[in-house]
Amino acid sequence: MKLIHTLACAALSLGILFQSRAESTPTVAKPAADQPVVQLAILLDTSNSMDGLIAQAKTQLWNIVNEFATAKQDGKAPRVQVALYQYGNNGLSKEKGWMQQVLPLTDDLDKLSEQLFALKTNGGEEYCGWVIKDAVSELAWDASSKTYKAIFIAGNEPFTQGPVSYVESCKGSIAKGIIVNTIHCGPEQQGIDGKWKDGAALADGRYLVINQDARIAHIAAPQDKDIAGLNSKLNSTYIGYGAGGSAGKERQEKQDANAAAAPGGSTVLATRALSKSSANYSNSGWDLVDRAKAKDFDISKLKDEELPEEMRKLNAEERKAYIVKKTAEREALQKELGALAKEREKFVAEKMKETGKDTSLGAAVTGAVREQASKKGVVFEKK
Repeated sequence: MKLIHTLACAALSLGILFQSRAESTPTVAKPAADQPVVQLAILLDTSNSMDGLIAQAKTQLWNIVNEFATAKQDGKAPRVQVALYQYGNNGLSKEKGWMQQVLPLTDDLDKLSEQLFALKTNGGEEYCGWVIKDAVSELAWDASSKTYKAIFIAGNEPFTQGPVSYVESCKGSIAKGIIVNTIHCGPEQQGIDGKWKDGAALADGRYLVINQDARIAHIAAPQDKDIAGLNSKLNSTYIGYGAGGSAGKERQEKQDANAAAAPGGSTVLATRALSKSSANYSNSGWDLVDRAKAKDFDISKLKDEELPEEMRKLNAEERKAYIVKKTAEREALQKELGALAKEREKFVAEKMKETGKDTSLGAAVTGAVREQASKKGVVFEKK
């Protein structure tokens, strides 16, 4: 199955910023001390010519995440964290180089999808060196040399633009163990002449070329209807709690709707549903089933007003039993979804042979991730 579906809080056109930084900051679950981590920063050019790139990112985010659905490092499933930046957008601050950190490194996949769908394009100057430097210095990169850490920067203007040297930025990135992969949206030689290939070479990355305006081959499969039904049932196992409970459930349902309404909606929703059946889809910040997995969880410490209406009338033991029941329901549904997804993957793989080479953003990212993460000891399921 292909990797990450790709990501940012964007500026609205005509220069109005769509959200404050505080509003866009997601809740991030801290991985267990012995759980490996994979960290990806996606830097997207959101200037006027990049509508196709953003459209691909919206629909292929879940493919990228799914690449790690069955992956293992030292026998454990890695926690995937993704950060999102946008650059080259005139709706952003000139003083800050026409760029914005949309989301810091996060495992909140619904928030990531939400911000991708909020992105708008607007003409501007594309300062690749500057946005790479900011991503390296601002994000909470894991210190371990075993952690796969990578930046993927996509755009179409020369890599040399702006007051910050791309050479220094790329060298500074790899010095901290962060690979820089460059994705040129246009002809291969034009990207080479514009130093996109040079930037990748300086930071042990890959130079990738995509057609941002290509129509993605979205293949409907016989399993899609059943997957959509199981996905709806899966949502019913989420128990919103605390201040973010209602908003979390609403966001989950909204991102299902965004996936279903996107081009090739049945395909996008199916790949999102697979992500929701994996360990990398965790919502402990607002869902009691995920929160209860933590060793320090104590249901008695939650006040009645922090619980959903259906749990307030239950006593302490009944509340525990309710969470156990929903946990069992979720695990059964996730198992069914996983089995259907494997059947769907085989069907789609056969059909894809008829469409020719995939030159999309998702294919570029997933191929690089598999190769590079494998060198860090991440073992992927064979396709």
